[in-house]
Amino acid sequence: MSILILLASVIGGIFLSAQSSINGAFSKKAGTFESTFITFITGAMILFIVILFAGNGDLLKILEAPKWQLSAVWFGVGYLFLTILAVPQIGVIAANISTVIGQLSMGMLIDHFGWFGGLQVSFDLKRLIAILLMLVALRLIYVGNMKAEREATTEVHE
Repeated sequence: MSILILLASVIGGIFLSAQSSINGAFSKKAGTFESTFITFITGAMILFIVILFAGNGDLLKILEAPKWQLSAVWFGVGYLFLTILAVPQIGVIAANISTVIGQLSMGMLIDHFGWFGGLQVSFDLKRLIAILLMLVALRLIYVGNMKAEREATTEVHE
């Protein structure tokens, strides 16, 4: 079962990259806020249908959740909006690795302090090195993107 969950996560990452790229292009035509809105409204309509046929049957249980847990929706909206904003400017790879660095950094804090009832895992040198190497990778990717953009601009003007 673990292999299937890992595979599902990889597929989820593939979907996120495709979505980032498509939404980035779409935002050039329709706008960043509009692209974010259409993504969420479409997702809400699809999930509404899924809930009708496959849900646990009590959508009002949401109102019984602690209010701090409902704040997670803002993080999802923020993530999507910022990704749509970033992709046309820095490219899909740079935007995605930036996202991963942010996820891992926050994940390390959450694990270290055991926030939100999760497993407590101490921050150590290996984790610090991992983040630093990802920052180096981001720098290399970003510099490569900027070089490619300059070359493309030069070819257009020649």
